[in-house]
Amino acid sequence: MTTMMMERSGMAMNMGMNMGMGGMTTGATMPTTPQWMMVPRCTITMEKCAGGMKMVCKCDDKMSASMMQNLCTMMAGGMCSGCMMMNGMMMCCCNMTMGMCKCEMTDDGVTMTCTSGDAECCKMIQACCDCMTTMMKSGCVCCVCMNGMPVCCSC
Repeated sequence: MTTMMMERSGMAMNMGMNMGMGGMTTGATMPTTPQWMMVPRCTITMEKCAGGMKMVCKCDDKMSASMMQNLCTMMAGGMCSGCMMMNGMMMCCCNMTMGMCKCEMTDDGVTMTCTSGDAECCKMIQACCDCMTTMMKSGCVCCVCMNGMPVCCSC
């Protein structure tokens, strides 16, 4: 009698002899379940601007735009980054630690501007813009993160 049963919450209950505290299995026998989150899909465009770069994230439907805006509001003031993915593998990640990033809401999404008053940091931000734009044109998907939390992905 060592049957495993999966609950809706993903917790496994061992109905056999290895019962831990309260009927739950111990960490050694509990299956690990991945943590997933739905990230809004949008169209991402990037361009250089005075002092850095600007990313415009636009969603087709109001629900996705609202979800993205809420995620950006919750993570406001944190590090902005762009992770370039191809076939599920990260190809490149540009962390905008060298500048100040601000997020502005639009009717159909958000505009993120990352700038720096330092000329060398501005060059780094604009080089990241060139890199990410080239990778998107070559088939990569861009996942925009704030504080390491994905807020939107290009489709």
